[in-house]
Amino acid sequence: MGNWVWSRNGEEFARIGYRAEEGRFVLNYRVRLYGGDWEDIEQPTRLTYAHCNFGNKRPYFICPGVVNGRACGRRVGKLFSGGRYFLCRHCYNVAYTSQSERRYDRMLRRANKLRIALGGEPGTAHWIAPKPKGMWQQTYQRKRFEIQWHEDQANRLFISRFQHLLCQDDHKNYFAF
Repeated sequence: MGNWVWSRNGEEFARIGYRAEEGRFVLNYRVRLYGGDWEDIEQPTRLTYAHCNFGNKRPYFICPGVVNGRACGRRVGKLFSGGRYFLCRHCYNVAYTSQSERRYDRMLRRANKLRIALGGEPGTAHWIAPKPKGMWQQTYQRKRFEIQWHEDQANRLFISRFQHLLCQDDHKNYFAF
């Protein structure tokens, strides 16, 4: 049982209460939609548990949403505030950030993830880090190749997207392949 409080300059502007009960998690909060009157909400959400590989259990919410007259009932790890109640991303049509990401940005994100895994800095302006101690040479070479491949793909996609901005000479240089 407890409260989360949001404040700005020492002044409280939002609060949500919560408590755990047997098999459910209950939220208490107030909501005002579209400038209307404040409404007190007590939202109980069922919990379920999944066994983990190395013992113990992990809790999940059972989404209490009803969309088009059908109960959602999905097992989810997060609930979102998009209206009166906290519901799953499917009920509120919330997309993952990567779903609206351009393909070249996705390629650069993958390359940066690999660069960091090797102990280096993200970004094409940095050198690819030297082989970490204990890593097999073959594994290191494969990761270097993946970084270069993802960055090359990002460059090609970016240039093809903005090829209309290139002058005739640059267009010949980039698209001679």
